[in-house]
Amino acid sequence: MGRTFIFAILAFGFFSSMLMRCASLPSARGGDELFNERVREAHLDSSADNRPSGGSRVADDGTVEIQRSSDGHFYADVQINGAPVHALVDTGATGMALSRDDARSAGVATSIGMNDVVGEGADGDVRGEYVTLDRVSVGQKTVEHVDAVVLNSGQLTLLGQSVLSKFDSVEIHGDTMVLR
Repeated sequence: MGRTFIFAILAFGFFSSMLMRCASLPSARGGDELFNERVREAHLDSSADNRPSGGSRVADDGTVEIQRSSDGHFYADVQINGAPVHALVDTGATGMALSRDDARSAGVATSIGMNDVVGEGADGDVRGEYVTLDRVSVGQKTVEHVDAVVLNSGQLTLLGQSVLSKFDSVEIHGDTMVLR
């Protein structure tokens, strides 16, 4: 029950973030059409060449600086079990959610079906599988034994509070997010 609630909040936070982003974009098209386009951009485009830009830079003092991407979001370059992953930073998410591809590249074992209901989204049940990541590193900060979920669908990995809360502060200054 507790994990389902956490990941329901995670999914709700992500979809709310996408909805708010879509609502703030000027367009002659209807809101539903624009929302669907943004979701397609975020989830269905799985090729590495078309992933959102943005990334992180580590300063000498260990501070991580992340530049806002052209889509308005922040994406951090993280290491999951030693594998590089480009993750959407979601300060409203309680945990981490990995795409199948990122989980596979990080050596995270999952079942074939991944039919567990791990949350609820706009289209109904969100399916995936609960996992524990050995380690997640952002800059010089490493967090071990991180509870996460691998999503059955979707192409983005979300970096939430289970890792972000290990920093002393998370601040946004204009188009730069700073993790100290």
